[in-house]
Amino acid sequence: MFVRTDRLLLRPGWIEDAPELTRAVGDQAIARNTARIPWPYTLADAEAYLSLPQDPHAPNCLVFARTSGKPRLVGAVALSPDEDGHELGYWFARPYWGLGYATEAASALLRAARESLRLRHIHSGHFVDNPASGRVLRKLGLRPTGRSVRRHSVARGGEVDCLLYSDAVEAPCEEPTMRCLEAA
Repeated sequence: MFVRTDRLLLRPGWIEDAPELTRAVGDQAIARNTARIPWPYTLADAEAYLSLPQDPHAPNCLVFARTSGKPRLVGAVALSPDEDGHELGYWFARPYWGLGYATEAASALLRAARESLRLRHIHSGHFVDNPASGRVLRKLGLRPTGRSVRRHSVARGGEVDCLLYSDAVEAPCEEPTMRCLEAA
C-alpha cells in the first residue's frame, strides 16, 4: 500500500532501505516502546524484517518525510489482523517525536485501509510509561477500553503493562484492578 499526505509518503519497505532503517530505529528509547523490535537493532534485523512477505490485508509501511530531495525515513506504521480486527502499531525516530508525524501517518493508513480493506475494528495499545502514544491513539479516534494487559517487549526482555484502546469501546470494568483500570 502506498499513501501520500502533504508531508509524508507511506510505502512498503524494500531491502535497499535496510541501512537507513537500522539508523532510524537504532535507539533504545524507540525499541523499548514497542513489543517486537529488538535492542540492539542490527542491519541483519532490518534485512530480516524487510525480507518478510507483504500481506495485502496487513499494510506495513515505512514512513518518509517528503523533502525537495531524497525522502527521509522517519518511522513506520502497520495494521496487523487478529481475532479482534486489526491492531495498529507504529514507531518514529526520536528526532521526529512531537511533530505530528505519528498521528498524520497512522490517520492516513487507517483511512486508506478502511476504504480498500473494509476494516471492521481497529485496536491498539501503549506501554504505561509511554503516555505520548496514548495521546496519538486518542487523536486517531481510539478510546481507552479501561483495560490493561501484560505484553512482552523484546527490547526490554520482559512483560510490561499495556493500556488498551479501541474504536469500539466495551463497557468499562466494574472494579478497577491491575488488569482492569477505570476508563479514562
